[in-house]
Amino acid sequence: MKRFLLFFVMMAMLPLSSVQLNAAKHGVQLGVRYDDPHNNQPGGAKTPVLIPTISIDDYTLYFDTPCDGCELRLVDEINSVVYSLVIPAGTTSLVLPSYLSGTFELQIVQGDLCFYGDITL
Repeated sequence: MKRFLLFFVMMAMLPLSSVQLNAAKHGVQLGVRYDDPHNNQPGGAKTPVLIPTISIDDYTLYFDTPCDGCELRLVDEINSVVYSLVIPAGTTSLVLPSYLSGTFELQIVQGDLCFYGDITL
């Protein structure tokens, strides 16, 4: 009887464990380039560039690496900036506007560097 009860409880809890899997964040792969390629800065960077670690879940961006004071841009397929803001200090997550839909290039601009990657909303 104990085995049957234990088996029944385990089977009843099985669907509850799959709920956690649906809320997974997806990492955004970022590349790096100069924000203004016409800016003639001699020599380039003297130290290695630390690329931010960012993930997304639905319309929420998560900053695993601080991006305080950086400009966040979303650029559409015709290279128009459709959304832009300066990331406030201490921000660990940011909810993007729900009216945005489609594939965008996410840009994080830090000084003369632009970290970029594609996201789909």
